[in-house]
Amino acid sequence: MKKMFLLILLLVLAVACVKNSQKIGTEKISAAAEKDKYLWLEDVLGEKAISWVKERNAETAEKYEKTDEFKQLEEGLLKILNSKERIPYVKKEGDYFYNFWKDENNPRGIWRRTTLEEYIKKEPKWETVLDIDDLNKKEGENWVWHGAQFLRPDCKKALLSLSRGGADADVVREFDVEKKEFVKDGFQIPEAKGEMSWIDENTVYVATDFGAGSMTTSGYPRIVKIWKRGTPLEKAETVFEGKNEDMSVGAYYDDTKGFERHFVYRRISFYENELFLREKDGKLVKMDLPIDSEPSVHREWLMVQLRTPWQIGEKTYPMGALIAEKFDDFLAGKRDFKILFEPTPTTSLSSFDWTLNYLVLNVLDDVKSRLWVLQPENENWKKTPMLNGTGFSTISFWAVDEKESDEFFLTITDFLTPTSLFYGKMEKDLQKIKELPHFFESSNFEISQHFAISEDGTRIPYFQVSPKGMTLDGNNIVLLTGYGGFEISEVPYYSGGVGYGWLSKGGVYVVANIRGGGEYGPQWHQSAIKENRNRCYQDFAAVAKDLIQRKVTSPKRLGIEGGSNGGLLVGNMLTQYPELFGAVVCQVPLLDMKRYSKLLAGASWMAEYGDPDKPEEWEFIKTFSPYHNISKIKKYPPVIFMTSTRDDRVHPGHARKMAAKMLDMGFDVSYYENIEGGHGGAADNKQAAHMWALAYTFLWEKLSK
Repeated sequence: MKKMFLLILLLVLAVACVKNSQKIGTEKISAAAEKDKYLWLEDVLGEKAISWVKERNAETAEKYEKTDEFKQLEEGLLKILNSKERIPYVKKEGDYFYNFWKDENNPRGIWRRTTLEEYIKKEPKWETVLDIDDLNKKEGENWVWHGAQFLRPDCKKALLSLSRGGADADVVREFDVEKKEFVKDGFQIPEAKGEMSWIDENTVYVATDFGAGSMTTSGYPRIVKIWKRGTPLEKAETVFEGKNEDMSVGAYYDDTKGFERHFVYRRISFYENELFLREKDGKLVKMDLPIDSEPSVHREWLMVQLRTPWQIGEKTYPMGALIAEKFDDFLAGKRDFKILFEPTPTTSLSSFDWTLNYLVLNVLDDVKSRLWVLQPENENWKKTPMLNGTGFSTISFWAVDEKESDEFFLTITDFLTPTSLFYGKMEKDLQKIKELPHFFESSNFEISQHFAISEDGTRIPYFQVSPKGMTLDGNNIVLLTGYGGFEISEVPYYSGGVGYGWLSKGGVYVVANIRGGGEYGPQWHQSAIKENRNRCYQDFAAVAKDLIQRKVTSPKRLGIEGGSNGGLLVGNMLTQYPELFGAVVCQVPLLDMKRYSKLLAGASWMAEYGDPDKPEEWEFIKTFSPYHNISKIKKYPPVIFMTSTRDDRVHPGHARKMAAKMLDMGFDVSYYENIEGGHGGAADNKQAAHMWALAYTFLWEKLSK
């Protein structure tokens, strides 16, 4: 249930309307044109803007892509991305396990399935259900796969989400899985932000762009409806309407046998929401929960994850806790929640997942994974340790089918250990069924964890991957990365691309666990939002200074990289701490924090950054708006901005305008924009390999001088 809610929510939050990304309204451009001479670059497909992009792309290609070293690096990265030895992760639907797979023969990918008996074999036999490359040829499209939602319990039909060119905006189409074809005159919604989900074979919930007034100011659906088969979409019955200033609304049906329920949710802001139970007569019963909590329901249990303390009577449940109450008891007015997880100064709840009868907590302890198993027994919960990661490993856990069994998958990985996939059943032995190959020679490297002291005295952890016995002379070439936003944790993981493209070339790799992330729970995140945003930049600078003080590296040898919110991070490192770095890779970034809330999905992030249209909030926002803090009289390290024309989540205008402004000031700036790719920057493995080869080539050239 939790997974269903989160998947639906993340889909709604992620998608962005491609129509808005095609061209910013002329009225918006003209209103601000007098103050921003680069505003014309926000016209995504405008002839003048595209001409500028093509010229910059050609210049970048000429500088970095002509050498044999670049071609070798690109080929090596592509080989890793296309490797047939990668782990084919699966999702169980009915009797089959489904996987989406890309390789050199299937650049856009194939949707395929197998049985569990076959899957655990070294080389499973797969049955292709849909070939996206063939579909593109037949339909003259450039579809990118975005997922499927099955109609349970027989799982013979699915709603497929397809994106043009990798944009977040989807077309959703009904698909007959047994016939392996789209259903003629079946459920379908045109390309837009929104979602569609099954209730039964002839009924769906749909939240999308229904026309004028149906979208929020954040650009997401404001209205959710029930749609019956055979009726036009405009005749669908309204279930719920949110407010214009809300972020989004949606609905879903929990088909768990014996616990069937309908839910409606209202996402007020990124961290505030309301959950409603929809009764048979259509009446909505609001769940009396803290507005900033994250509720979910599994069978008879209501689970609530708290972002702030919650006082009920004389009892206070702490920030970051996971609490549980029987759902029917809660509806009846009972408020005797059990605390299933309570954070400590070093621990936070990374995630939790249900199997049929067990709850598994994934806990971070100083950013290292620990699994605990909980089993409800009457009014109490039995808690036992399940698995502790060794060294600096990260563990991921998910149920095979939380509605039917206690089977599960889990992975174990770290920066130097190829990921292993295990299959198990509660209270039974684990079975390793898949393992990545060694994409690079890792035996000569080691992982260590260090702590820097930020400006306000806070200890900031970071991971370092370096050669064994590394000489501490300040001359090592280092790539430092981080994110620091939206309560997202940066944990150890195995990357063949990082290993091959960076470590094996002699580089040191560092991941900073700065505030704004979720490494130490909600408090770690909330301490660096809005007016306190600069704390995450101070934290990142503290890690850079610690690396220099420890003589791991020096400013001329220290490169940084970040994407999306991480692009905003490195953009602020560029403008606030240019003396610390030798090169900057800034990918799909936010940079113009005056206009970010007016571009695509930007308004939905004001709970993180603030509202620049409020003068009192612009006062602190402008301090971390890189676009407004570039100065002609400062000296900046070389920087490359990388984005995607089809990114309809973070507008490519951020990167375009920043690059143009710095180029006109005479700084060392490179720029590359992929025509496809969406917010991920690449629509297929070849594009991804090209983007990373370009980033690494740029870094090696600038940091090796």
